[in-house]
Amino acid sequence: MFKKILLTVLLIVIAFCAWNCNVILYGINQGIGQVKIVREAKPIEEVLADTAFPDSLKAKLRLIQEIKKFAVDSLGIYKSENYTTVYDQKGEPIMWVITACKPYEFKPYEWHFPFLGKFTYKGYFKKEKAEKELAELKEEGYDIELGTAKAYSTLGWFKDPVLSGMLKSPPGSIARLIIHELTHGTLYIKDSVTYNENLATFVGDQGAVLFLKFKYGEQSKEMKDYLGNITDIEKFSNHVLSGMKELELLYQSERFISLPEEQKKLEKSEMIKKITLAADTISFYNKDRFSEVFSPGFEANNNFFLTYVMYRQEQNLFEEEFRTKFHSNFKEYLTYLKSRYSTL
Repeated sequence: MFKKILLTVLLIVIAFCAWNCNVILYGINQGIGQVKIVREAKPIEEVLADTAFPDSLKAKLRLIQEIKKFAVDSLGIYKSENYTTVYDQKGEPIMWVITACKPYEFKPYEWHFPFLGKFTYKGYFKKEKAEKELAELKEEGYDIELGTAKAYSTLGWFKDPVLSGMLKSPPGSIARLIIHELTHGTLYIKDSVTYNENLATFVGDQGAVLFLKFKYGEQSKEMKDYLGNITDIEKFSNHVLSGMKELELLYQSERFISLPEEQKKLEKSEMIKKITLAADTISFYNKDRFSEVFSPGFEANNNFFLTYVMYRQEQNLFEEEFRTKFHSNFKEYLTYLKSRYSTL
């Protein structure tokens, strides 16, 4: 009897490994990459004591320590060992991120991972591996996109380091990025990528305002620049999300559905170009932020629009709940969310 049970368990394990072979190999490769980063990262104290390290960048490291303390003490973010080390990217992207979407429908491709659930993006430490999977998705007919990550959260599985690339940004952007990623480590709901990213975006955006007010004052240049940049992002996001509705109407129209494939591609491309170029009429605080979008060679597909759904579509919902139910108190708001949802 025992042998039969053992054989059954063994067959289940073998079947699981065969069915999830690619997932297991991906997990192993990512684990190796992450361990390498953790091992090569240096303690902040060691970097601050290094006389060869630029003083301007040391100031940014001290700023990150202040941001983290503020996030824990004033916002209700969980205390952790994250951002106590520094990893030198040597000017290279740390992670390549792939996304894919149906060509005539705003339905993202989803990757399924045991225990972690569904994700609408997938990261690789090696560009060639990301490109290989993207080529396979393109062959299957998906819109595809390859991007890079300025930062990412391992949700407490590893000690996330400060990435050297972060230190190039102004104070407001650094605060927004750090608080965004720390929010993921505080609350991340399984199978809810859009909710998770919108929440982290909201806490990062608004938490940075509070930090800058605390650190520099309401009338400071740091605050003025940050608010100008955030307003630009909001304006552009609203424009993109509005344009997405136009595309949805196009995709769902009977006339479009009946068109030959090449004509569909042409009309889709023309409408996307029209939407992106129309953003030129927006009054920006710093238009240079969107220079890539206005460049002659810029091309976008459905993934471009879904990025704004993933990170910004639900901002008004969080804003209303935060202001009306919790009177703009982050500690109360995050305590409520942590009690309502279970985290990974």
